[in-house]
Amino acid sequence: MSSAYIPLIVDGLADAALIFFVAVGLTLVFSVMRILNVAHGSFYALGAYISVVIGLWLTGRGGPVLGLAALVISPVLIAVLLGPLIELTLLRWTYGRPEALQILVTFGLFLILEDAQKLIFGVQPYSQDTPMQILGITRIGGIVYLNYQLILVLMAVLVAVGLRLMLKRTRIGKLIVTVVTDQELAQTLGIDSSRVFILAFSLGVFLAALGGALASPTVGVAPGLGSETIVLAFAVAAIGGLGQIEGAALAAILVGLTRSAAIYFAPEFQPVAPYLVMLAVLLVRPFGLFGSIGLRRI
Repeated sequence: MSSAYIPLIVDGLADAALIFFVAVGLTLVFSVMRILNVAHGSFYALGAYISVVIGLWLTGRGGPVLGLAALVISPVLIAVLLGPLIELTLLRWTYGRPEALQILVTFGLFLILEDAQKLIFGVQPYSQDTPMQILGITRIGGIVYLNYQLILVLMAVLVAVGLRLMLKRTRIGKLIVTVVTDQELAQTLGIDSSRVFILAFSLGVFLAALGGALASPTVGVAPGLGSETIVLAFAVAAIGGLGQIEGAALAAILVGLTRSAAIYFAPEFQPVAPYLVMLAVLLVRPFGLFGSIGLRRI
């Protein structure tokens, strides 16, 4: 392989990593709660905003290295504060109701969070590239690579493997799988599905906010970031198959590499490249790469 294509692949995989964090959180929430959370992109944007604010504050008091902690502190705070609150107050009463109502509720939440971001943070872009500066660069064959990009790819792999191991090997993961398989049977066995829902939704919020926090050093954080992200996350989830972790990972890679190739060779097609991939996949496999037809109780 020509070394000229290696930067394209690295850029594509780094982009795929950020997309994956959001898409896998979206698909996890759907697989457990059967809710398409339109507000998921707002958690991504909040993760980016709060990460920049906390990062700048920590950098000013403890140096740039301490500012790196904001990349983890921000998503944890958002998940702990907003996850249980939103699930208990807004989502719980929608379970078992028509999907259209659930979508409208989460869309209303999305609009509220988008306006709240403008009121709190204003409309001017936020930025902080300190993490990229601290981690530096690596030269391979005369080509410069950002170490931050390589770390993003590694973190995405660790999250994907960690989620799969959690679902298969841990008690919490087995409870989630049981609820997903048959909620009524799980409740008969004494499993508190309400707690599982809170946990699953909070984990989904964390993953979305983590994606936003990790993206904040690479982009300008401004209004509209959440809406752009949720559309892309829906496309990735549809390509991989709703509810499929492995599908979200493969779909994110396909979309990331496609977007990167479009930027390099045909920049005018970059905005539509992910949706062309989605169209091509769904024409062949309407339920996504890893999706399948399932029975539905009515």
